[in-house]
Amino acid sequence: MPDLSVTIAGVPFKNPVIAASGTFGFGREYAQLFPLSTLGGIALKGLTLEPREGNPPPRCIETPQGMLNCVGLQNPGVTAFLRDDLPWLRTQGTVLICNIAGSTREDYCRMAELLSEAPVDMLELNISCPNVREGGMAFGTSCESVGAVTRAVRRRCKKPLIVKLSPNVGDIASIAEAAESAGADALSLINTLTGMRIDLRTRRPMLSNNTGGLSGPAVLPVAIRMVWQAAARVKIPVIGIGGISRWQDAVEMLLAGASAVQVGTATFSDPFAMQKIIAGIESYMSENNIQNIFEITGSVKPYESI
Repeated sequence: MPDLSVTIAGVPFKNPVIAASGTFGFGREYAQLFPLSTLGGIALKGLTLEPREGNPPPRCIETPQGMLNCVGLQNPGVTAFLRDDLPWLRTQGTVLICNIAGSTREDYCRMAELLSEAPVDMLELNISCPNVREGGMAFGTSCESVGAVTRAVRRRCKKPLIVKLSPNVGDIASIAEAAESAGADALSLINTLTGMRIDLRTRRPMLSNNTGGLSGPAVLPVAIRMVWQAAARVKIPVIGIGGISRWQDAVEMLLAGASAVQVGTATFSDPFAMQKIIAGIESYMSENNIQNIFEITGSVKPYESI
């Protein structure tokens, strides 16, 4: 049997398929459908220091080959998470990645301190969310700001640290290098692309935040390109996110340089998408006599420049 296990920043995953933050909540709803232990890991719903109600509706709409959302990091806050959700999650037999967000650098640092003392496996530094009016993406759009917030959190974080990057930048490879230089143990990319739709009857934006984050199959080619560029410039592991809905998409992302993948929007239309992707990767490896995932990672053969 092929070996689907991967290790990222010293943390072992039984397979490379991780539920993406923001689309899986804390896993309780999906646990009614399948054992969460079948997943490589879960990137949990983005947490903030204090509870957030998020943006008012409307905040989710369908688009061709995807969706736009401006949920705005609705969450119960870190204290409620530690009390109400984490004890149950620890019994589910999968890697737990806490996604943390903030409005200030100190918010991120305080979150890192609190969760460093909790029984979670990794932290994912969300400096790339386009759905909040302050913080979030503001930290992820320049090498200087990415380096500053990553460096500050690294000093206060005792857990392996993943930095989640925004696609809404001009040079993703340089951003990736800045995060690595500041102490990131791994990178995850991409977060959603900023998009907008307008209602022809009212002439108003369809989302209450005017703009939102575009996810789903439409963003896959952009995500693959950015993962390829980032993985070529850094030595730390890269987790590929964006538009993965089939096992073929996941294998493409691995070929581009990802060590693992996160699956998000696909689970809204098919709650069993991740199980199908895991099975498809395993079949692909068997059919091609591939023994380990690392034999796939980064093995794309680009055409030489003309």
